[in-house]
Amino acid sequence: MEYIRGIERYTDSGASAVTFGKFDGLHCGHQRLIRAVKELGEREDVVSAVCAFDMHQNHMLMTKEERKLHLENDVDYLIDCIFTEEFRKLSAEGFIHEIIAGVFHAEYVVVGADFQFGYGKQGNIHMLKAYAPKYGYDLLVVEKKRYYNRIISSTYIKEALKEGNVSDANKMLGYEFGIQGVVEPGKRLGRTLGFPTFNVLWPVEKLIPPKGVYHCRVYVDGKGYNGIANIGVKPTVSDENRVRIESHLFGYAGNAYGKEVMIDLLEYVRPEQKFQDKNELKEYVNRDIARGKKYFGIEE
Repeated sequence: MEYIRGIERYTDSGASAVTFGKFDGLHCGHQRLIRAVKELGEREDVVSAVCAFDMHQNHMLMTKEERKLHLENDVDYLIDCIFTEEFRKLSAEGFIHEIIAGVFHAEYVVVGADFQFGYGKQGNIHMLKAYAPKYGYDLLVVEKKRYYNRIISSTYIKEALKEGNVSDANKMLGYEFGIQGVVEPGKRLGRTLGFPTFNVLWPVEKLIPPKGVYHCRVYVDGKGYNGIANIGVKPTVSDENRVRIESHLFGYAGNAYGKEVMIDLLEYVRPEQKFQDKNELKEYVNRDIARGKKYFGIEE
């Protein structure tokens, strides 16, 4: 897959199957669109492309780097379309003429049933269908996926995560919510207290679920390890405000400093607490470790 930042840098002159959207999180609904584009690309021998509108938002479900990794083997192109003032003011027919036909040479356009486009959101699937003969593309409208009779959306998933409901969020995402990052040297307090941890900064643009302890799975050097993780600012031992995730892995004994890891959250255990001293902190962490081993079925 080729990643392109800026729609003006997309120069492939071949016919395409393309889908459009914010694609925050690449949840189960997004995956239907991407699967359709991929299948069309392979079956019809056209380029497969995902055009993601970059709205410069914070509290995202996924960083751009994580989105690239998730799509790596699915499509030919991922294009981050920067939402400039010029792009925002593009009329609905202008979007069809300049972007769908002009930039992507689209033979197939794949969108969700509620897709809107153009200045003031004047365009919708009915307009796309009406203009298809004029611009020479076929339109495929993909029905929304539901969870507990509500349409799966980034908003719905964020609501679940903010409530600490990681299990439901993961089911709607179709994968485990978490972060990718580099292990940094910490103050080695965990090692001193008997539970060494991976210390990773939480991405500033990414949604932070409730601070506290989670059951997790951490991937390092291509292998997954079960463990527990704490999201927070270490209130007992630090006055830093930058949010980090510290993970204690069961069965890992290597040195991971400087390594890229993926940390997946599986279940919320308890909120972050400030303890009276390090002894009380150690007591609670030992309880968390015991609870985590029971969760994963690890014999003491």
